[in-house]
Amino acid sequence: MVKQITRIAIGVEYEGTAYKGFQKQKSTSETIQGFIDKALSQVANQKIKTICSGRTDAGVHAYCQTIHFDTTSSRESKAWIQGGNSTLPKDIRFIWAQKVNNNFHSRFSATSRTYRYIIRNSSFPSALNRNRHLWTKEELDLPSMRRATSYLIGKRDFTSFRSSSCQSKTSLRNISSIKIKKKGELVLIDITANAFLLNMVRIIVGTLLEVGRKKITPKKVKSILDGKDRKLAGKTASPEGLYLVGTRYQEKFKLPPA
Repeated sequence: MVKQITRIAIGVEYEGTAYKGFQKQKSTSETIQGFIDKALSQVANQKIKTICSGRTDAGVHAYCQTIHFDTTSSRESKAWIQGGNSTLPKDIRFIWAQKVNNNFHSRFSATSRTYRYIIRNSSFPSALNRNRHLWTKEELDLPSMRRATSYLIGKRDFTSFRSSSCQSKTSLRNISSIKIKKKGELVLIDITANAFLLNMVRIIVGTLLEVGRKKITPKKVKSILDGKDRKLAGKTASPEGLYLVGTRYQEKFKLPPA
């Protein structure tokens, strides 16, 4: 008798400080996916291989990374969550789990992804959040930074905002929203797009910081974009301030909201 294969989707929260990124690597065991696959394999009592909505770099965090996997093991959602969390490191946690249709794919079924970058804009850095924020003491011109974002909205060629090691076949991406908010000493930059290139968010943030520090004008961002040259954009902002907020899917999959 052939056992039925079930597809499970899980939401994962993690602090990426201690890891070499999300994706498994042959050169190290210190990856988030490595620990997740190991934990799920123990719960399922069979080898589990997960697929994620989007790989995050070393030091990058996630409020909710969506993963999926196939299994012939029958477990309740509660068992996947509690069983997995009992063996995961304390900086990785499953926050929800549910069965999904076999045509669901955590990466290819996604309609948009949202990242948040957190900047601590204060006279001194935080001891407690040194691995969770980018610190800058220079006063930032937020209205200018907001004006600069208008040149990045829509379907654009983001060659200037991709890492030189990016292997994506196309540099076209569609940014639907960039919001910059101030909460006390924190500046929050939320970016939503259909997908992102390697280091795209961090390069955008690094460029917006140059606008905020008045090293370049908001309109300069347009010429950087049009120039299609990585050397024109700002430095790649450090990974500590970057968070994957969540991934949005069609309502038919009935997943928790991002």
